[in-house]
Amino acid sequence: MHLDLTEEQKLIQETAADFARKELDPVAARLDRGEDDTIFYENLRRLAELGFMGLNVKEEYGGSETGVIAFSVAMTEIARACASTAVTVSVNNMVCEVIQALGNEEQKNYISKICSGEYLAGAFALTEPGAGSDPASMTTTAVREGDEWVLNGSKIFITSGSCSGVFVVWAVTDPRAPKGKGISLFLVEAGTPGLEIGKKEEKMGQIASATNELLFQNCRLPAEALMGKTNDGFRAAVGELAGGRIGIGSLVLGLGLAAMDYAVRYSLERKQFGQTISNFQAIQWKIADAYTELEAARLLLMNAAFKKEQGRPFSKEASMAKVFATEAANRACYEAMQILGGYGYTRDYPIERYARDARITTIYEGTSEIQRLIISRQILAELA
Repeated sequence: MHLDLTEEQKLIQETAADFARKELDPVAARLDRGEDDTIFYENLRRLAELGFMGLNVKEEYGGSETGVIAFSVAMTEIARACASTAVTVSVNNMVCEVIQALGNEEQKNYISKICSGEYLAGAFALTEPGAGSDPASMTTTAVREGDEWVLNGSKIFITSGSCSGVFVVWAVTDPRAPKGKGISLFLVEAGTPGLEIGKKEEKMGQIASATNELLFQNCRLPAEALMGKTNDGFRAAVGELAGGRIGIGSLVLGLGLAAMDYAVRYSLERKQFGQTISNFQAIQWKIADAYTELEAARLLLMNAAFKKEQGRPFSKEASMAKVFATEAANRACYEAMQILGGYGYTRDYPIERYARDARITTIYEGTSEIQRLIISRQILAELA
């Protein structure tokens, strides 16, 4: 097995790392305090210009066509500096991929708008107040009336809701169908009458990334807003969520590495009992355990990314990578905080931000509990 990155993948990784170090890291703390959204949006535009909004999207649609592994390593490097920026980039890639997979040629024009930065973001509108881990229980409806579809309902916790140019929206089109079978997929442009962007959630972490409620009140869409086949949209949601888990696992890997790198540098300078704390076995074991787990997470992510890139089944591997990476990185952030002691708990140091940003990753794009269900069910089915 060849584990080295290709020259192109290395270039993507290095470009992402350079941008993160020079442009994102200096402003990340300010963005975390909600001080200047314009900087956040400008960085998104610049990342679009560098080709990061469609890494696994064909060039003919405006993407970079560098593949899933390149996407994974880019997410890790960007998140080392700013998780809010990384999650926006991850979701933008996810939206572009679902449009590429299911959209017709006219609908694929939206991809180039996201990839070019004309649209700051695209949104993946699946979750509802009563349908989170169980998205097939959604109640948002789309009813055909002549040459139009009429949407009614709401979505919640939608990343980039307030700055998206287009929304990929799931709705029930056949309420009589078995659960999960009567759901269709629609493209809804920002500003469409009947679409209201609700409140921006006040969150624990990833603060610069807007998370909004969406309200659909007799939102009329042209017939051509339907993407893919009628009543076949839920299958697409499941598939894209699997790919999104690679993005989130890669993102939180960056957070864990950033936290531990900072803690290690601190341990080499901080003195107690007449020596640097890096000399104490208690600290050394924290460092060894955290980096070992983060390296294991990286390899799981690479395996899932490789299989997706090769067109092979990867859902189980993506769930394994996400649940392991998110939980390992959360532990790494807390161990980093323990190494810094009281300083790690203050906003003068970035560790507390890394820990807050990491916490949500075990929840969104499928909770850790849901990942374990996916993994176990697939293994049971394989061995039955």
